[in-house]
Amino acid sequence: MIDGKYIGLILALCSSLLIGTSFVITKKGLQKSKTTNGHSSDSYQYLKNPVWWAGMITMIAGELLNFVGYTFAPAILITPLGALSVIIGAIMAAIFLKERLGPIGIIGCVLSLIGAVIIVLHAPEDPDVQSVQELLSYMLQPGFIVYGVLVVIVAILMIWRAVPRWGRTKPIVYVTICSLVGSLSVMAIKAFGIAVRLTISGTNQFTHPSTYFFMVMCIICILIQLNYFNKALDTFSTNVVNPIYFVFFTTATLVASAIMYHGWNSAGVVNTISLVCGFLIIFMGVYLLDSIARGGTAAQNEMAMKGPRQRQSFSVSQEELAIKSPDEKSGRAFEVGSTSNLVKRSRAASI
Repeated sequence: MIDGKYIGLILALCSSLLIGTSFVITKKGLQKSKTTNGHSSDSYQYLKNPVWWAGMITMIAGELLNFVGYTFAPAILITPLGALSVIIGAIMAAIFLKERLGPIGIIGCVLSLIGAVIIVLHAPEDPDVQSVQELLSYMLQPGFIVYGVLVVIVAILMIWRAVPRWGRTKPIVYVTICSLVGSLSVMAIKAFGIAVRLTISGTNQFTHPSTYFFMVMCIICILIQLNYFNKALDTFSTNVVNPIYFVFFTTATLVASAIMYHGWNSAGVVNTISLVCGFLIIFMGVYLLDSIARGGTAAQNEMAMKGPRQRQSFSVSQEELAIKSPDEKSGRAFEVGSTSNLVKRSRAASI
């Protein structure tokens, strides 16, 4: 019989393959759904596109395999393999989307992944929660309540102030909203999963109001995540969004888990120093990726602004020429011809 550890590793590898591929499929769906306004995520046209739905289904399947993998193998083996989804996504994007990071982007991606793996390997472990009420008791402690309130306030402020101002130029804006809200959705999904598991085993958990609270919380958080994740993927390169999202989401989830289970109290000096180093490495990697995204967006905006102006200038000159009388047109042509002849003579004289 196959050891559970190897089953978990196989599931994690399949999960990384599906998740990495899903980013490219989703991006393809967004590109096919682009409207005349330039961004399909603004009008939600992608909801009508079967390619986008294929990407979402692929991502959900990958996440489910990853979730099942944790039941067979320890997190120290499963989580680092999640970084393979970033590498697979980068390879697929280069082949199918013609997106390339360049040397600086590759360095930023590698630094981000190394930092995330360091944090995961040295993060405090979660206790084994066996009931919805037990998990709810953890979530109702002052530390996690403060964290949840801060996440809601920061998310609202970013949606209200940061998105209109920097959403189209900084991928961190959209990704931060996804990651912070996602850290709450992970806890809600875990609680709802426990409720479903206990109900299947014979102990009905749907008689408790907390089960419905976690179910509603899952739906709201996932909808917010999907909305801003698609905005990020629609606006920026897949090779930029993918590693930043992986790093931010993993970090936010670990922080939320450590606060809820008081994991920081059990962390030793070595683990604490390793966590700080991991965060610093992540900061450097994300900074490089964000600088690439800013440069690419600035170039696109410059071309978008330059093109219409040149077309407008050309059309104005055509209109001015069209309203002139035949005599004025011939006079203008004579002036242009005279100027051209004068330039030719001056060049010949200089030679």
